[in-house]
Amino acid sequence: MKEKITGLHKCLTVPQIIALGFFCFVFAGGLILMLPICSADGTYTNFVDTLFTATSAVCVTGLVTIPTYSHWSLLGKIVIMVLIQLGGLGFMTCFTSVLILLGKRITLKERMIIQDSLNESRLQGLVKLVIRIIKGTFLVEGIGAFLYCFEFVPAYGLIKGIGVSIFTAVSAFCNAGFDVIGDYSLMPFNTGFFVNYVTMALIITGGIGFTVWWDLFRVVRLQKENRLGFKMNIRKLTLHSKIALSITLFLIFGGALCFFLLEYRNQATMGQMNLYEKITASLFQSVTTRTAGFFSIPQDKMSLSSQLLTVVLMFIGGSPAGTAGGIKTVTFGVIMLSIVSVIKGKENTEIYRRTIPANTVRKSLAIMMISLFTVIMGTMFLSITESSSSLMNVLFEVASAMATVGLTIGVTPTLTVPGKLLIIFLMYMGRIGVLTMALVFGLKRRKTNNSIKLPEENIMVG
Repeated sequence: MKEKITGLHKCLTVPQIIALGFFCFVFAGGLILMLPICSADGTYTNFVDTLFTATSAVCVTGLVTIPTYSHWSLLGKIVIMVLIQLGGLGFMTCFTSVLILLGKRITLKERMIIQDSLNESRLQGLVKLVIRIIKGTFLVEGIGAFLYCFEFVPAYGLIKGIGVSIFTAVSAFCNAGFDVIGDYSLMPFNTGFFVNYVTMALIITGGIGFTVWWDLFRVVRLQKENRLGFKMNIRKLTLHSKIALSITLFLIFGGALCFFLLEYRNQATMGQMNLYEKITASLFQSVTTRTAGFFSIPQDKMSLSSQLLTVVLMFIGGSPAGTAGGIKTVTFGVIMLSIVSVIKGKENTEIYRRTIPANTVRKSLAIMMISLFTVIMGTMFLSITESSSSLMNVLFEVASAMATVGLTIGVTPTLTVPGKLLIIFLMYMGRIGVLTMALVFGLKRRKTNNSIKLPEENIMVG
């Protein structure tokens, strides 16, 4: 992290290059969206609103101050879709792709930036990983767009239906939450099988993390080669993949069960649905809180308990090295495991017959506490700028922005200019990561001599 990168700028550190790359995407997108040709009525759009939209797209959030489906022209919508794709893939993945297309050599310094941006532990095979990510992304989005056509083409006609299908597939896979359907997101299709389950599949696939993808593919190949049985090969998954998959499944189905119970009789959300539709809506609400931003039931009509549950799930988010935000499932899992180890009186944090390094536990705790502090401070400041909004509405908005989710219960369209700027900062910080942001502003890691241990002294806690 402390290495200087000479290939891009000899004076910048790795975190600063990553942050600068995302900023360039955001600023360029904001300038382009200002142009009259990008708006449906052919007029200039306020720069604060275009900057907000560009930030939301690049940071794959989905919060918008102006309606995507009605305000932007076809070109404007294409620009937003491109920004979503760039933001979902990440700055260094896009930069590396350009270098590969131009036939340029990827230097060691540039590989180090890729390693940091993808949270990889090894330098070996990073270029091949980037190529696989690009190919896998377009393949999954293409399949999703094809399946969407079964719903959107009959609803909108051939040309528009295909366009809506492509836009929604890119937005869903990148966990962005942008849509070109209308003011009510996917609510008009909340009973449609393809729209609901294809969207959930794309959200989960994008949010689970590229590292888990390739680990699962490796296990599938092993299954074909050794025929030892599914359970035996599953054990060969890395510890990262096991924790990411376990926490993801727990949060999806646990969250769905809670939403089902909390909203079962709520006539404004699920009360009038049949059992199948309630199960689908509960699953969708649980999945979309993984930083996707789509919704099939009105968020402002949910009970306070459901809104608070949504805030918690948004805060946790998806998995590392994917398109999702939040503190990440693995971070949450490590913290929960460390709590269990303390309760059981164990010195080490253990799971699946493996010990999680103490440094990883400390890093997870730091990420959670910095993120929690940011949400609290953001809520405090936004409650000042948006004094007419309730505390729950403000907390929901801040958590949604910080975790790059995109769900709102009515605050976004009425934001003041200071409120918009605060949400822009939170979306940007949520996308590049709280530790990266800390390092951007000069909080450097110092090498320490681990062989020297200072005297211990007990203190009282709890």
